[in-house]
Amino acid sequence: MISIEFFITSLIVVLIPGTGVIYTVSTGLIQGRKASVFAALGCTAGILPHLMATVLGLATIMHTSALAFQTLKYAGVVYLFYVAYATWRDKAAFAIDATPSTKTAVGLVVKAFLLNILNPKLTIFFLAFLPQFIQLGTDEPLFQLLLLSATFMAMTFIIFVIYGFLAHVFRKTVIESPRVQTWLRRGFASAFASLGAELALTD
Repeated sequence: MISIEFFITSLIVVLIPGTGVIYTVSTGLIQGRKASVFAALGCTAGILPHLMATVLGLATIMHTSALAFQTLKYAGVVYLFYVAYATWRDKAAFAIDATPSTKTAVGLVVKAFLLNILNPKLTIFFLAFLPQFIQLGTDEPLFQLLLLSATFMAMTFIIFVIYGFLAHVFRKTVIESPRVQTWLRRGFASAFASLGAELALTD
């Protein structure tokens, strides 16, 4: 039911650096390995609303309604620019910190969740991508859609955790170099800003 074509295509899509990857990597560098898991969890959870929109047919409405798409798009643009600004300004974020508290963990999950839920391209992706892998003439299209979505989400979480762990490997080097901290902070801020600009130009 889950074809090798779907697996390979999904793997490529998940591996391509985007908003979620950048956030997970920056979290792994800044706050450590455990924090990156929370970031990956939030990014994965952010897929659920897009899945529900696809199942309920809302994705079709958004795909055909310029107003609906533009509303969600610019909400995402504003949030990405806010994250870019906050990252640029928050010099304390790269300081050595203890294991994140429960409140911090919840904050990481919520922030990652918002980054993905405010991405209309993800809804369009689900609308255009997943249906291609549902078998024609099947009696259970909804079950297949949910199974494919669950597989995609599992791959997203695993790949993002790996990204976060790899970032954690370089954390000691980052923490001990103020110059590297500055350039990384500016680099992540610029990345979020460029993603916001790219989203703003999306039709």
